[in-house]
Amino acid sequence: MSPAFVVTGTDTGIGKTVFAAGLAASLNACYWKPVQAGLDEETDSETVMRLGGIPADRIIPEAYRLKTPASPHRAAELDGLEIVPEALDVPSIEGPLVIEGAGGLMVPLTRRATFLDVFARWRLPVVLCATTRLGTINHTLLSLEALRHRSIPVLGVALIGPEEAGTDRIISELGNVRVLGRLPWMESVAPTTLRASMNAHFGASRLFNGAEPSATP
Repeated sequence: MSPAFVVTGTDTGIGKTVFAAGLAASLNACYWKPVQAGLDEETDSETVMRLGGIPADRIIPEAYRLKTPASPHRAAELDGLEIVPEALDVPSIEGPLVIEGAGGLMVPLTRRATFLDVFARWRLPVVLCATTRLGTINHTLLSLEALRHRSIPVLGVALIGPEEAGTDRIISELGNVRVLGRLPWMESVAPTTLRASMNAHFGASRLFNGAEPSATP
C-alpha cells in the first residue's frame, strides 16, 4: 500500500491546510479532503492546488461537499444529507497520499461519530499541526492524549507560527513526541516559497519518506 498520512490539527484556522499543501508538494503526493464544509469561498482542495502548485489530477474529490461553513454534522443536516463515517475509506492510489481532516480531532461528522473515530479505524500515521500561540501546549497535549487513547500512531507534531522559546521542547518532553519542525508565517505564500520553507524547516522528503511513527501505548 502506498504511504498515506493524516494531517489534523489542535483547532481550526491554525494553518493546517497550508502545511498540508506544502507537505503534498514536497512529497509529490496526492491530496484528499474527505469532508468539505463551506463552498462559497475557496475550498481547502482549491487552496492546496493554489499554494502547493498541486495539479488537479493529484487532488482526489471530496467524499462530501457541504454548503454551510460549519461543523460537518451541522452542515450536513442543513443540506439534508447524512454523513456515513463508516463509508469513508482511504483511496487506493499510486504514490504518497496526504489526507486532511477538518478542524480538530473531535469535530463531529454526525451526532454519534467524530473524525477521531474515522482515524482510529484507518490507523494511519498522524501529523498533528499546532499553532505556537498561547494555549498551544495544553491543546497539543490533550490532542496527543486523545490519539494515543485510541492507539492511533503519531508521526509527530508540526508547529505553525512565530517562534516561541521553549514551546517545542516542552511539547516534545511532556508529550513524548517528535516535533517535526516549525512552519513560520509567510507574508507571501506561493508554491515556490512554501516548498522552500518546508524544505528549510522540515526537510519533508527526509522526515516523511519512510519515517516511522512513534509507538502508542
